[in-house]
Amino acid sequence: MARITKEPEERKQEILDAAMKLFSEKGYDKTSISDIAESLKIAQGLCYRYFPSKEALFEAAIDHYADMQVSKMLPILCDGSKTPREKILCSPAYPQIESEGSDYYRVFHSEGSRPFHDRLSLRICKKALPILAEQLQKAQETGEIHMDDVRTAASFFIYGQLGILLAHDLSPKEKSDRIRQFQLKMMELF
Repeated sequence: MARITKEPEERKQEILDAAMKLFSEKGYDKTSISDIAESLKIAQGLCYRYFPSKEALFEAAIDHYADMQVSKMLPILCDGSKTPREKILCSPAYPQIESEGSDYYRVFHSEGSRPFHDRLSLRICKKALPILAEQLQKAQETGEIHMDDVRTAASFFIYGQLGILLAHDLSPKEKSDRIRQFQLKMMELF
């Protein structure tokens, strides 16, 4: 069989997607690098060329999925025509930005996936924090808000949501409503 050469980023993404498909079907613990390579009909060594271990591959998948989720927030968060209050009112909450049918979604939201979901939530927060801090700084510079410590405020806005987002006794709508109400109340302080 002829060897198929692909661009490194394309091959890396192909491996990530195949891994997430298998993780969603078989579970993380029951999927090996060998299984991933076999599903792609590539040498196991090629997987290791891009990812030194299954854990490194999974970390890359978390990072990729977090990037996808944060990118869905950017259009509203970075819309210079909206005030901070309007951005809060228009922003989708985390539960609203995920696609339920994807392999990534199933891996992070299936039964027993709480540790994976928690890692994803923290990664999304880490990626969203500098973006929000920058937006708050711009709002401060234009006089839309007044706060002493933009970075701390951004941290509270981002990481402060986790207690609600990770609660199992609230519906996605209840989570979104509570977060939005709190954020609006916080904006009144600034």
